[in-house]
Amino acid sequence: KKANQAAAKKLVEDQFSSSSEDDDEDAEVKQGKILAKTFTIYTSQTDGDASELERTRQYMNEAFQSGAMTCLICIASVKRNQAVWSCCGCFCIFHLVCIQKWAKDSLFLVSSPLTDDDFGKKDYPWPCPKCRFEYKRSETPSRYYCYCGKVENPTVDPWLVPHSCGQICEREFKPSCGHKCLLLCHPGPCPPCPKMVTTTCHCKKAKPVPRRCSAKEWSCHLPCGRTLLCGQHTCENSCHSGDCQPCPRVSKQRCICGRQTAERLCASPQWQCDQVCGKRLPCGNHTCEQVCHAGPCGDCPRSGKRSCPCEKSKFTLPCTEDVPTCGDSCDKVLECGIHKCSQRCHRGPCEICRQEVEKQCRCGKHTKRMPCHKPYLCETKCTKIRDCQKHQCRRKCCSGNCPPCDQVCGRTLGCRNHKCPSGCHRGSCNPCPETVDVKCNCGKTVIKVPCGRERTIKPPKCKQLCSRPPTCHHPAQEKHYCHFGRCPPCRQSCQKTLTCGHLCPVSCHDEALVKQTGLHQSAGPWEQPSEPAFIQTALPLFKKVSPLPCHSANPYSCKRFCGRLLDCQNHTCMKECHHVTKLNSNADGKKAGPECSQCEEECTKPRPSGCPHRCVLPCHPGDCPSCLQMLKIKCHCKLSILYIECLKLTSADLKEKELFISCKNQCPKELPCGHRCKEICHSGSCPLNCSQKVKLRCLCKRLKKEIQCSKIQEGQVSLECDALCKEMKRKASEIKEAEAKAAIEEEKRRQQAELEAFENRLKGRRKNKRRKDEVEVEQSSWQKYKNLIMLPMFGVAVVMVAWLMVYND
Repeated sequence: KKANQAAAKKLVEDQFSSSSEDDDEDAEVKQGKILAKTFTIYTSQTDGDASELERTRQYMNEAFQSGAMTCLICIASVKRNQAVWSCCGCFCIFHLVCIQKWAKDSLFLVSSPLTDDDFGKKDYPWPCPKCRFEYKRSETPSRYYCYCGKVENPTVDPWLVPHSCGQICEREFKPSCGHKCLLLCHPGPCPPCPKMVTTTCHCKKAKPVPRRCSAKEWSCHLPCGRTLLCGQHTCENSCHSGDCQPCPRVSKQRCICGRQTAERLCASPQWQCDQVCGKRLPCGNHTCEQVCHAGPCGDCPRSGKRSCPCEKSKFTLPCTEDVPTCGDSCDKVLECGIHKCSQRCHRGPCEICRQEVEKQCRCGKHTKRMPCHKPYLCETKCTKIRDCQKHQCRRKCCSGNCPPCDQVCGRTLGCRNHKCPSGCHRGSCNPCPETVDVKCNCGKTVIKVPCGRERTIKPPKCKQLCSRPPTCHHPAQEKHYCHFGRCPPCRQSCQKTLTCGHLCPVSCHDEALVKQTGLHQSAGPWEQPSEPAFIQTALPLFKKVSPLPCHSANPYSCKRFCGRLLDCQNHTCMKECHHVTKLNSNADGKKAGPECSQCEEECTKPRPSGCPHRCVLPCHPGDCPSCLQMLKIKCHCKLSILYIECLKLTSADLKEKELFISCKNQCPKELPCGHRCKEICHSGSCPLNCSQKVKLRCLCKRLKKEIQCSKIQEGQVSLECDALCKEMKRKASEIKEAEAKAAIEEEKRRQQAELEAFENRLKGRRKNKRRKDEVEVEQSSWQKYKNLIMLPMFGVAVVMVAWLMVYND
């Protein structure tokens, strides 16, 4: 009997339980501890800020969730003890054996001799099945490594992320900043760099400030002020990265030739109008035919030596005459590329080749004599198999290099829901690119899984409360999470009024499971007894009474829950109906006795506003004790970490909280005037009335006075020059005027000296010029040849006189 009762109870629990919440809660607690251990070093750098870890946390949650990690090649779950490989582009995880086969098939298809003539000569890449990121042949995975690549064949550890080695990742951040990842070996992308660096804004105007390395580029929102490419205006946009945008202003600008003027963007000053130049060329016979150009027009294109149409002879002719034909044969190569033009030198294109030759068709099976310019294709259809290895080419007169198959593959993909839309191909089809939403019962929690996995994957755990209406007489059912199937039996007290006037203290029995007996009579002892049948029905509203023999008329168990209120005043006894010793405290029949169960739940009473801790006591009656734990919070200026009793902080008013969270140090913030705030660490913005003493000087910088900075910022105080300042200023101006006059006089003297020196040099040049003019006066014929005539005559006279003298003697 006890065995039958235990079997029936187990059947009921398996059939009507909402979910294995205890196991799920234990798994969630374990998973939370592993995630916290993985993120410890990172969060210590960010003072507990984990907002940048959401994407990495999503990959890690999928690694923990049963069936969430799916190999897209074989459409099967990835288990803890299986060798895997992770893509560095999309971080998708595949079985090591599957990705090796995928890479081998991809390389074979790409480097096939039917599709490429360079088979074996090139290092063809293979793509990732999901993101199509290309890897070299040498990067084909051959061994099983952890995510960070340090450990080969990592051991299976239930307290580590699956396929992780447990060491610090230390992969370079992308984009590279010089730092390395601080998380423990993890799937998915590394989070942004959490290190603090000191950097300035894009325009370099603001002071350097400490910022996260992943967000070190920032804008001060001041005007950029850099000179634009036009050279006339400055950038008016707020501080930005990269080059400035083109100048948006409009101005009147002339075209390149200068004939037209139009309003155009300042960023594009050079533009062409649509007018022909029309200027006279140096030849004087033709005009320039270029459209709106800069610089000189150049020489006439018809000047110089020009060739005849066949380019064998050259002629030097005026630009007004056309070059004649030379009369020789043309001899230009025709379009066929074999024969030459047999006509005489002519203008215009050559005719088509009309010579008859013996031509071979493209497939090389037939020959025919026909004109050279006509192609020859036979009617024989190619019988070779295309690269898909399924269909024949069937192209007429094929040269042997058959084109890829143009038919659609149409094979059913691994998801069993769609067909391959790619062209007909060899090898395995690509994974189905579609994703399917798997929802919980209420539809508020959704996960995306590869198409085909929706039939085997477990629905996601939903943290929403079940919204189904109660099926019993209670206005609301007990709180439990969203689930599939029937809701668990109601365990609230019945509280219906009995015939005696009291309230029913037992658990709700509107849908109690009752065993049906006597429905089937066995035909004999050889027939196996059938399992007991249970039906849900409402029990009557009174204590269960059964007719018993007089000798055994004692109280017995009705097999329902006891339902008496425990000492904690929050829960009821969940034992099966049992004997309870009556005491003075439980005389009314509603309170638990010594035989009832003891409450072992945690205290679930609401905590004071702002207290994040749980009650330290187990489930208890009355109010919870005061929370004496310490809170770790940052001060107002975010520089110091304070430890405050939770009770003091939650029970304090606004002013007291302001004092508690203050670190009592000077505020490090900078006021608009440039001075540091003098207030003690405070919340909100700093006061603008700066009390710093600054020196105020007059215009001549002689007088100075110490005044409060806030008054100067408001423009309330100014320091004027006194009489002595004005006298000194007047004397200084007189001295400057005297120095200026002296400089002007000195400049005049220098210029006069240079003028006199120039005139003296000019006079010497005039005398030399006069002498040259006198020498260059044109002479008469007698003046030019008188020396040539007189000298011989004088010589003859001397000879004759000498002869006469000798003769007379």
